[in-house]
Amino acid sequence: MKAKASGSVAVSASRRMHNTCVYMARHWQLYLIFILPAVVLTLIFKYIPMGGVLIAFQNYNPFRGVLGSEWVGFEHFQRFMSSPDFQRYLMNTLKLSVYGLLWGFPIPIILAFLLNRIESKKIKQKIQLVLYMPNFISVIVLCGMVRVLLSVTGPVNGLFDTSINFMTMPEAFRPIYIISGIWQGAGWASIMYTASLSNASKDLKEAAMIDGANLFQQIMTVEWPAIKDMVVIQFILQAGNIMSIGFEKAYALQTDLNLQTSEIIATYVYKKGLLDGDYSFSTAVGLFNTVINVILLIAVNKIVAKMNDGKGL
Repeated sequence: MKAKASGSVAVSASRRMHNTCVYMARHWQLYLIFILPAVVLTLIFKYIPMGGVLIAFQNYNPFRGVLGSEWVGFEHFQRFMSSPDFQRYLMNTLKLSVYGLLWGFPIPIILAFLLNRIESKKIKQKIQLVLYMPNFISVIVLCGMVRVLLSVTGPVNGLFDTSINFMTMPEAFRPIYIISGIWQGAGWASIMYTASLSNASKDLKEAAMIDGANLFQQIMTVEWPAIKDMVVIQFILQAGNIMSIGFEKAYALQTDLNLQTSEIIATYVYKKGLLDGDYSFSTAVGLFNTVINVILLIAVNKIVAKMNDGKGL
């Protein structure tokens, strides 16, 4: 009986696939109209600019162009990696990303579990609105708020009756960066987990409660399986972007006195490329950053796949 049932399922699946292919073949013009703009935009803004990577291997001259500039191979990569500040820039980037991932990744999951315990829809919607609002604040506006709050005459110093300029303290930069990022993005990041929790079986939850399961046991046996796959996917994506820290926030919170910890690869690329005009060197540094990112993404995906019964991204 089981063999017949599996066979009928396979036949019905193949029929649906055949019908879908026939439908797409008959209405290919419709699919072309919808797909073509996306393909063209992707080619123009994603693939064609990849040709600029050649600048990293040249002494790029804007007047000669990419094809006419002198080829120097890996000279700029060697220059960056032999720089006395190379290790500091790399470690600052890694620490900021890894600490941010370790502290920031679990918060949206915890928020989703807490929101899922709220029975009243009106109260839940109001709390969600408050949690989501910081996500719509501009990064520059957020950095301005942080600077005002932590200034010598700001509310924080007024509350504790101190006169500390936190923005000039190298040891305070990472906590400020990470905590402000969690405050801004945790609520918005919890949306996917909250949506996944809606698929958790209410019958199983009620059965667990009847059997005397406590809150933690209910979460682990009923709610966690509903969001496990989403957690794995988000972890792989975030871990794969460890080196992809945007320069905007770090640069906006940067001061001359906290450069020891605030100068990361992204801000270094910005300064060298746009401020100093060293296009080839900055492109090489950016390409180095991207290659490390790809390696980390592949490594994390393989590690998570082994821990998750061979299921990666």
